[in-house]
Amino acid sequence: MSRHALVLIILLALGQSCKETTPEEGTMQYPQTRTEQVVDNYFGTEVADPYRWLEDDNAEETKNWVKAQNEVTRAYLNGISFLPAIKQRLTQLWDYPKVSAPFKKGPRYYEFRNTGLQAQSVLYGMDSLGTDGEVVLDPNGFSEDGTVSLAGMAFSKDHKYLAYGISRGGSDWNEWFVMDVETKELLDDKIEWVKFGGASWYGSHGFFYTRFPAPGPGEALSGANTNGKVYFHRLGSPQSSDLLIWEDPANPTYYNFGGTTHDDRFFVLNQSQGTHGQNLFVLPLTGPDLLVEKPAFVPVVTDFDNDHQLVDNDGDALYILTNYQAPNYRLVKTGIAAPGKENWVNVLPESNDVLQSASLVGGKWFSTYLKDASSRVYAHEKEGKQLGEINLPTIGTVSGFGGNKEDEEIFYTFTSFTYPSTVFRYEVATGHTTLYRQSEVTFNPADYETKEVFYPSADGEKIHMFITHKKGLAMDGQRPTLLYGYGGFNISLSPSFSVANVVLLENGGVYCVANLRGGGEYGERWHQAGMLLKKQHVFDDFIAAGEYLISEGYTSKDRLAIRGGSNGGLLVGACMVQRPDLFKVAFPAVGVLDMLRYHKFTVGAGWAVEYGSSDEETHFKNLYAYSPYHNLQEGTSYPATMVMTADHDDRVVPAHSFKFAARLQACHKGPNPVLINIETKAGHGAGKSTQQTIDEYADIWAFMFANMGVAPIYGQ
Repeated sequence: MSRHALVLIILLALGQSCKETTPEEGTMQYPQTRTEQVVDNYFGTEVADPYRWLEDDNAEETKNWVKAQNEVTRAYLNGISFLPAIKQRLTQLWDYPKVSAPFKKGPRYYEFRNTGLQAQSVLYGMDSLGTDGEVVLDPNGFSEDGTVSLAGMAFSKDHKYLAYGISRGGSDWNEWFVMDVETKELLDDKIEWVKFGGASWYGSHGFFYTRFPAPGPGEALSGANTNGKVYFHRLGSPQSSDLLIWEDPANPTYYNFGGTTHDDRFFVLNQSQGTHGQNLFVLPLTGPDLLVEKPAFVPVVTDFDNDHQLVDNDGDALYILTNYQAPNYRLVKTGIAAPGKENWVNVLPESNDVLQSASLVGGKWFSTYLKDASSRVYAHEKEGKQLGEINLPTIGTVSGFGGNKEDEEIFYTFTSFTYPSTVFRYEVATGHTTLYRQSEVTFNPADYETKEVFYPSADGEKIHMFITHKKGLAMDGQRPTLLYGYGGFNISLSPSFSVANVVLLENGGVYCVANLRGGGEYGERWHQAGMLLKKQHVFDDFIAAGEYLISEGYTSKDRLAIRGGSNGGLLVGACMVQRPDLFKVAFPAVGVLDMLRYHKFTVGAGWAVEYGSSDEETHFKNLYAYSPYHNLQEGTSYPATMVMTADHDDRVVPAHSFKFAARLQACHKGPNPVLINIETKAGHGAGKSTQQTIDEYADIWAFMFANMGVAPIYGQ
């Protein structure tokens, strides 16, 4: 019998409800959370959901519960004597000038800058590199507390106008505005109920965007988002008169997003059933007069079987990045007259490494690959012949190798675990690279090192992991260690510098990132090995990472913490439930924790291609076997846990975390605190102010150190 089947049988035998228990002497007192008799029948299996009432984020009872939980959590955290010292240290570390890689629009350069502790970064425009320039857009003026953030922006093709979106309190809902770049004055144009898709200009006539129907009263942050439609907004007209470009009423849960090519020759539509498997449609654009009625699209791919992205065009030639017949991706060329797969010709064939991106700049292709989760960049002739590899400083991650066909230079950013984000300038004609902007963070990379290891998972599969710590660190099994993972949605975890992680590293800690199955680090094969009915592989990989770190002397079960967000929150929730003995501390953040009902909220229906849906019997059994909320068992001693969520998270609704925390507190037996930290005016993670981020990490490190019995070096 498989381990997976055994888990399900044990679960059914033990039942699903944890009784309301009286905490042991010396343990924490949590707010009383009432239960109710809610039972769903899934294919003959009755499943109790005693905390269903916490799904109603508008109810006063839920709001009072949130307030009571936050009071308990805040009192606990404020009782940690070294919390203020950690927060002070984080503030010192964060307080340095930050500058993004420049990008060019017309004759001007633009870049984002932050003086150090500004809530949000500011967009500057420069007539030439290295000058002070002028403020073009300052998101710090959007709100007094810095919780309204810039969610996206797009310049018109003549660079006269800037369309930009804002997010309030971290919500995925965006409002879009249009500004005259020269005068900085706002036009009357305003677009509402945009989610995920940005603005894509067609000349300066207007822009394409995707919007959803306005939610009903009280449903803005939790109601299902369906019937996303693509519109064209003509500049100067009200949103109510925008032209409907694409809809698919027969498939209301499908995602529909698109954008124009750089030369305005085509509008390209991506349609998907969920988070992967994309179809491609192309709309030839012959002038603004074409956009007077719903136009007809040219189908390129219509089967949802693979992932495809049209990355550029050259006249009627289309260049597509695809994993069709290429699990590690390839770049192909086709023509608009006959664009089907049978006519695709390789430009960059599939290789042993994963092709992440390709861009045509200055007559050359620049390709970015992943090799063992680190970046490799190559230059190619237009026909695909490789010209050579671009040298990078060390193992790490590169971003920004994009631009326009006419550009003569490229700016890119490189980062790694011990290499603060640094901006470089690359000359297309000569291949010469120069340093453009060095990070000013107070950190000495020479004091630290990153190792790469492979360890065996439960089924023998070798899993790659990065391990970062001080040089010469004693492997005495006592190092405070944070293991981070994600493992899903074809998303790759590659090296990056984190100011927050300096606190762990300079306190003799170890930071680890495991490249689990379900991610994209090794192509579509790796992705599929950790999705749907194979999801348990991901949890096994993460558990094996913890066991490896202990066996190799980095840490012990009393000094090992796990952290992950969103799908990574599911990862942490599942692993702490399956192996509560292995971890001392757990941080499931904004996690998908109720696997039987996730698809009923906001955009969750689109995740069924990754997880499967409880509406189908086979997938119900699989989901029920690992769903963190449903697998908590009464009388179990769980790790010290701080569940983390936010009141404006409308991607993974906070109800997941509410219900999991309530049940965890009822089931848990032992002295470890099991708390929930519910942030206000914040969402799934994007757009947080600098102060919110500092406060969040101060809580994380204080909670972790306190429960490991580690005294940080600050204030001693």
